[in-house]
Amino acid sequence: MTGPVVKSGPGPSLIDATPRQQRNTLALWLSRLEGPQTLGRGRGFWLTLGLAVLAAVIYPLFVDGWTVGNTAYFLVWTFMAMGLGVIWGYAGSLSFGQTAFFGLAGYGYGVLTLNFGAAYGFTLLALLLSVGLAVLLALVLGYFMFYGRVQGVFIGIVTLSVTLVFQAFMAQTAGPEWAIGAARLNGFNGMSGMPPLTIPWPGGDVLLYADIALYYVLLGLMLVVYLGLRMLLNAPFGNVLVAIRENPERAEMLGYDVRRYQLLGFVLGGALAGLSGVLYTAWGQYITPSSMSITAAALPVIWVAFGGRKDVTATLIGTLVMIFLYQWLTIYGSQYAIVVMGVILVLTVLFAPEGIVLSLMRWISARLTSAGGRS
Repeated sequence: MTGPVVKSGPGPSLIDATPRQQRNTLALWLSRLEGPQTLGRGRGFWLTLGLAVLAAVIYPLFVDGWTVGNTAYFLVWTFMAMGLGVIWGYAGSLSFGQTAFFGLAGYGYGVLTLNFGAAYGFTLLALLLSVGLAVLLALVLGYFMFYGRVQGVFIGIVTLSVTLVFQAFMAQTAGPEWAIGAARLNGFNGMSGMPPLTIPWPGGDVLLYADIALYYVLLGLMLVVYLGLRMLLNAPFGNVLVAIRENPERAEMLGYDVRRYQLLGFVLGGALAGLSGVLYTAWGQYITPSSMSITAAALPVIWVAFGGRKDVTATLIGTLVMIFLYQWLTIYGSQYAIVVMGVILVLTVLFAPEGIVLSLMRWISARLTSAGGRS
């Protein structure tokens, strides 16, 4: 018998090959934080982002807990908006179904936690399972749409129909027979009393009520999702999505499975909408069918259109600005809130069809580039 053959010489061994590959993979993904599908690059952009994050981190030091909890509400919706940006802005399919995924995940979280409680970190498992429900709905709905060759405006019609049917059904579940275990659906009044997100901790569980702790968790999660989307959209997946948006026939002729990429983008958007639904339910400890109304379905479209659907940074900034404006109008002039949102959408479509924030970002970038060239 002969022993194992050992390669001699200075070449790399199998022992350090895997760590090197891991480092190379990590470096590749980090390099995709900048790329052709996202605006913002260079030291100036990342310094500005760092200062914005720092301001958000120290913000709770200067306001009361109630205000911080209300600010956490703004962050909850950013995930759904970024998901819609992927579906609409990058994949080119306008969807009104985000609130259906939002509502299904929110109700899923309520049913699970009302039945099984929050002990042993179950709320975190409930979050994952509820987002999984949204993914399943997006997968089934997207499969029948994209593989059924539903295109253009008809995608918006189908997704809006599903949303409104779901809302109408949930609004009619007021009777005592509409219960899943200990969880009453309660019709139009919705479900309430579910526990907040709870993190197991050696010294006692950390309950993330609508306060400072939840704000920091949402801020960190939003930053992770934002950076993750930048890397994903600058990867080959994002490039193919944009190619499909610009010319699906050409992308198909080049050998790409257009329907599969559209479905994957749709499922990703549905997952992020479901994440928003769970976080909203945990934030307020309630969920109602009104969160899936036609108004609720239209608002994310307005946020993304205002920001700029073709860039995730513009989508994020525009969403935060519009949610703040909408909340301010709801408090001080509720009768005008929807009207103002509609006017903003019309003005955006007429004068800045690619988004007001995105147009402004491009103008600033062009000015900085021009100033750098003259110097």
